[in-house]
Amino acid sequence: MASGLGIALFSSAVFGLSGSFAKSLLETGWSPSAAVTARLTGAALILALPAVSALKGRWHQLVDNWLTIVLFGLIGVAACQLFYFNAVARLSVGVALLLEYLAPVIIVLWLWAASRRRPRVLTAGGTLLSLAGLVLVLDLTGAVKVDLVGVLWGMAAAVCLAIYFFITARENDTLPPIVLASGGLMVGAAVMWLAAATGLLPMAFNTADTKLGPWTTPWWGSLAGLVVLATVLAYTSGIMAARALGSKVASFVSLTEVLFAVLWAWLLLGELPGPVQLLGGVLIVGGVILVRLDELRAVASDAAKGAQMPASPLEHANDVEPVP
Repeated sequence: MASGLGIALFSSAVFGLSGSFAKSLLETGWSPSAAVTARLTGAALILALPAVSALKGRWHQLVDNWLTIVLFGLIGVAACQLFYFNAVARLSVGVALLLEYLAPVIIVLWLWAASRRRPRVLTAGGTLLSLAGLVLVLDLTGAVKVDLVGVLWGMAAAVCLAIYFFITARENDTLPPIVLASGGLMVGAAVMWLAAATGLLPMAFNTADTKLGPWTTPWWGSLAGLVVLATVLAYTSGIMAARALGSKVASFVSLTEVLFAVLWAWLLLGELPGPVQLLGGVLIVGGVILVRLDELRAVASDAAKGAQMPASPLEHANDVEPVP
């Protein structure tokens, strides 16, 4: 348990670096789509070999799960990261990630509207707490105005994350997590290159040096950090943590990514959300924790009663989280 917790925290720490590495590239003239494409392509190539090894010749698993891989790559990888990087280009890293982490709240509101069944008290309380945190994060009365377009990009990333949870709630568990991660990255990279080739997305690269804290580094240094640390090591250690702790416990620990992202952005970019926004971030994370706890408590209660309930978007064991 202790080693698993350490791996989970390491995964959150390196995942939290993605916003800072990406923003250092964006500030030199890279477009968000170019940063996402380079990240996905590099990570897909590196993870291809361990993915093939994990399959052990069982290629039929790819055929059996092709729809899950395609949807994960299209929504959980390409769209989610593209929207997040667009948000990072206009907002601070911490604010952009907090907006994306509203995905569980979006799920609660959607299920409430679709079923017209009022959520349980703890879930409703967590949702209201997160929405109150959103108001503080946007800091509508503050001196520094939050970019509305950036907020919309962040919310779009949250919607993609919510859709991903719905997808995995219906997924079978026959596919090794490293294969799902690698396959999703390949699909995401292919989609991005196709969009670039057809002119749907602008691809702007730059070889100017990047600035990270007190250091000036070549562009490939930030890109290598984005690919190797914030993607390959992040996904691999996240899968290891899910296996050691169980994916549900690991998903709670992964919420610390927000804290690490804010810390890295402060150290490497010199940006820090204001006190009101930090308080809002605490409320958002606290609300998400309440929603997840209530979901797991309800599942345990149904299991004790012997009830066979359909998989819930938040209850399903996700070994591969599409966090940026």
